[in-house]
Amino acid sequence: MKTILRAMVLLCLLGTSTFPLHAQEKVTVEDEMPNGIVIVTIDKAGDEIIRIMHESQLPYFHDPQAPRFLLMDKRGKFALGIGGYVRATAEYDFGGIANSIDFIPATILGSAEKIKNQFQMDASTASIFLKLVGHTDLLGDFIVYTAGNFRGDGRTLKLRNAYITFHDITIGYTYGTFSDAAAMPTTVDYQGPNGAAIYRATQIAYHYKGIKNLRLEASIEMPEVDGTTNTQLQIAQQRMPDFSVAIQYSRSEASHLRLAAILRRMTYTTSLNEKASDITGYGIQASGSCTLKSALRLYGQITYGKGIGQYFNDLSQLNVDLVPNPTQEGKMQALPMLGWFAGARYNLSPKLFLSATYSLSRLYSDNHWPQENSYPYRYGQYLATNLFWHATPNMEVGTEYLRGWRTDFSNTTRHANRLNLLVQYSF
Repeated sequence: MKTILRAMVLLCLLGTSTFPLHAQEKVTVEDEMPNGIVIVTIDKAGDEIIRIMHESQLPYFHDPQAPRFLLMDKRGKFALGIGGYVRATAEYDFGGIANSIDFIPATILGSAEKIKNQFQMDASTASIFLKLVGHTDLLGDFIVYTAGNFRGDGRTLKLRNAYITFHDITIGYTYGTFSDAAAMPTTVDYQGPNGAAIYRATQIAYHYKGIKNLRLEASIEMPEVDGTTNTQLQIAQQRMPDFSVAIQYSRSEASHLRLAAILRRMTYTTSLNEKASDITGYGIQASGSCTLKSALRLYGQITYGKGIGQYFNDLSQLNVDLVPNPTQEGKMQALPMLGWFAGARYNLSPKLFLSATYSLSRLYSDNHWPQENSYPYRYGQYLATNLFWHATPNMEVGTEYLRGWRTDFSNTTRHANRLNLLVQYSF
């Protein structure tokens, strides 16, 4: 216990050091006991630990990267990394307001609002994680990972990832198979494109990597269903999991093409009878990224389905997995919906890059939904342009312009603009 306390104190002192990163020496704190621990910088860890730590990094831009320091057993078989980042943004809306800390076109307020400008600051996406990695004969390469940020109620810690991986099996809470975090763009806006289908779910997933350049995935996921209800209709407890599959071809670490599908069975009840009813939802998706001559990266995703609003950034705000069927009393239906984004990133130098992304999400009508005198969301558009500068290996600065449109079934369109500034320091 004394050894661990001494190691943690030194870790805190090193983490707050004012010396530049390039001037830091490799640090090792050793215990006099043969079965003790050592604290090392990640580049001094064993080759096996470094390989597992980097290969298991989550590919999404907003996820923390490898920690700077590790607690490691003296045999070099197990290592615990503690890291995260502090992230602060300043936001200014003009010419219309998106009524959210993230830029969500579905939340754009109408032209009748008296206030057309808004200033906000946010540090709630600051993140912290614990990551244990190692290799054993029984489990092979294994990873135990948990991470959170401060977007819980009252700025409390909110779980973002919590899973175990061994022998290509993942159990826990992380990105669902019906999403592609590696294709997501770099944005100051934490949520990202409104037409992106990206989500986290509690799941049991299997990843097969036995074919060169191919990766096959299948998962059983905890369902979440949101719906528009009334006095007759209610969303019930779900009786079946969601089933997702994907196949991914990777030409290199920087280029890939991914196809995915999801099947779900959604349960609801009606006051008109004592039986629960089920509706089938499904989705298909294509996504990928491609790097050309190391400086230019292209990326995109397109998703179509029925009853999958839960998975879209924009539509997940609207409770449209299931909606009432106006043509059949006491019945619900799954609406068709579409989302896509495309963009490019260009590296001006090793420390400076710019990117631009356009996205659209759309909800389609079916069986005369929505009814007359109802004006819900029909489609939204999202445009982001930004510039990022890696001021130091651990500090990032970014600026961004966002433009959003929300068009309702009444053909009324609302607009909003936002300027973002970001400062982020990783540890």
